[in-house]
Amino acid sequence: MSTTRHLVNRRRRLATTPSRTAGAGTEPVYGQPEVVEADPEPADTIESDAADDSPTDDAPRARAARLRITLPAVLCALTVLLGAVAVWAFASASSLRDEPARQNAALTDIGRTSEVKGRISEAVGAVFSYDYASPARSDRAASTYLTGRAVQQHKDMLADVREQAPEQKLVLTTTVTESGVEFLDGDRARLLIFADQSNTRTGKDEETTYAAAMFAVDAVRRGDTWLIAAIDTFTR
Repeated sequence: MSTTRHLVNRRRRLATTPSRTAGAGTEPVYGQPEVVEADPEPADTIESDAADDSPTDDAPRARAARLRITLPAVLCALTVLLGAVAVWAFASASSLRDEPARQNAALTDIGRTSEVKGRISEAVGAVFSYDYASPARSDRAASTYLTGRAVQQHKDMLADVREQAPEQKLVLTTTVTESGVEFLDGDRARLLIFADQSNTRTGKDEETTYAAAMFAVDAVRRGDTWLIAAIDTFTR
């Protein structure tokens, strides 16, 4: 309750009480209000009362109004952001599917990778082996496992061996020690080949030399088998 209201009530109570005079034997006079000098009310009390009477709901209403304005804007921004993320994710997934590395079955198809390694390792061992006593065997291997550019490349690579084989009684044996499929897509593949070669002269002075070879081959599938289509010895 404010101090001013308290003072008014006090004055009303005093108005109903008979005032007394200072002199003895004086009769009380009814209806005459006693003049009471009110103490000045402190300024800070008045200010506090005024503050109590001021409306206190303005701040919550302002905050509610700001929330009503801000919330839709935030939701709109989040919608735009999520839409942008979705577009980016779709584009990234599409680029990954279109990337050549993702089309390389050598990274995903273990069965086909093992098949092409076995077939090409067998082909390399056959076409790069030569026996002076049975040159027709090398010819059959070439016609069985070679196609395209590899046919002429094979002839050029074994030209010296074929020329010297009858005189020196040469036996060339090639064994694939390791191979890796670099690329496999449908009916095409590229492999890196590591092989050991032994060259034996079986004439009067028998001698065997050993060498290691590394080269790449391009392979193509024809029916149920894989053929060597090109040979890359990494030399210019």
